[in-house]
Amino acid sequence: MAEKVITLYEAIGGGAAVRALAHRFYELMDTLPEAHHVRAVHPPSLDGSREKFYEYLTGYLGGPPLYTDKRGHPRLRSRHFVAQIGPAERDEWLLCFRRALEETIANPKLREIILPPIERLAYHMQNKE
Repeated sequence: MAEKVITLYEAIGGGAAVRALAHRFYELMDTLPEAHHVRAVHPPSLDGSREKFYEYLTGYLGGPPLYTDKRGHPRLRSRHFVAQIGPAERDEWLLCFRRALEETIANPKLREIILPPIERLAYHMQNKE
């Protein structure tokens, strides 16, 4: 009998877990003083960013392709060229993501799987020194 393979999306708890992660991430960005540089490159309301992040993470983690169904290919780097992303913004973004991940995903092994590619992505998004 073959083993059933599940996605990270399923392993962390599906849509509710991804929504909690995205919500906590933007809550941290909006409230942590040490995230002020990354907060400054976002619009005054984080609602749209939060929803796009939820949609993106859902598909990225193996769930339904919400983002691509609504918006097409993510083209993350080109879509973020409007924001000046340097080392401070990158590191603050990662601070918020790491904390949100730690606070919302209980399983440390799943966090260990999720984090490294997200860290690489954050470095890839940097567009200024």
